[in-house]
Amino acid sequence: MRRMLQQVLIALGALFVATACNAKTNPGPAIPAPEYDAPRASASSQQTAVLSGGCFWGIQAVFQHVKGVISATSGYSGGSAKTADYETVSTGETGHAESVQVVYDPSQITYGELLHVFFSVAHDPTQLNRQGPDDGTQYRSSIFYNSDEQKRIAEAYIAQLDKAKIFPHPIVTKVVPLEAFYPAEAYHQNYAALHPNQPYIVFNDAPKVEHLKQQFPDLYKNK
Repeated sequence: MRRMLQQVLIALGALFVATACNAKTNPGPAIPAPEYDAPRASASSQQTAVLSGGCFWGIQAVFQHVKGVISATSGYSGGSAKTADYETVSTGETGHAESVQVVYDPSQITYGELLHVFFSVAHDPTQLNRQGPDDGTQYRSSIFYNSDEQKRIAEAYIAQLDKAKIFPHPIVTKVVPLEAFYPAEAYHQNYAALHPNQPYIVFNDAPKVEHLKQQFPDLYKNK
């Protein structure tokens, strides 16, 4: 689906790109911060979070601009090593989701703050097995936790948002244990940064980074 959309957008040419660049995209509802979160660490270290919510280009682009994030890597989670390649994952039959591994410093940003960004600007957590123009199980919304604490924070936050009816529809994000993360092919890494004028990026992913800048000015950083 993404490839088909890309071909259509490219065919529209520069006129479409100029229009999309000037378009105003609504950032969605204001999302409250999690009530339950891990405290800021007293010393610098590294922890990881693995998140999926549609095309990994956009998720990676957002978290590359978040203060306290050391790196964000596009990849695959939820399936086996032998099917962790783009062509196979694109069939939607591998169990993988396009995911992003976020390495962060817990003395600068908490896991809950990462989830706040994830639910606010990175994707729509109420869309089942799709995001925007992309559909299939590989585009599902998931939080792959790697500790009991991450699991508790994620589940508590989803319950908080659902109870407050922040979104017009129930959150469909799955909270599941992380079995493994497999980095995607090199050409998928830093895709939005390397192809800022690509129509798919202009229309779908650049607005997410702009919403991050607007809604989280204290967390936003220039990459």
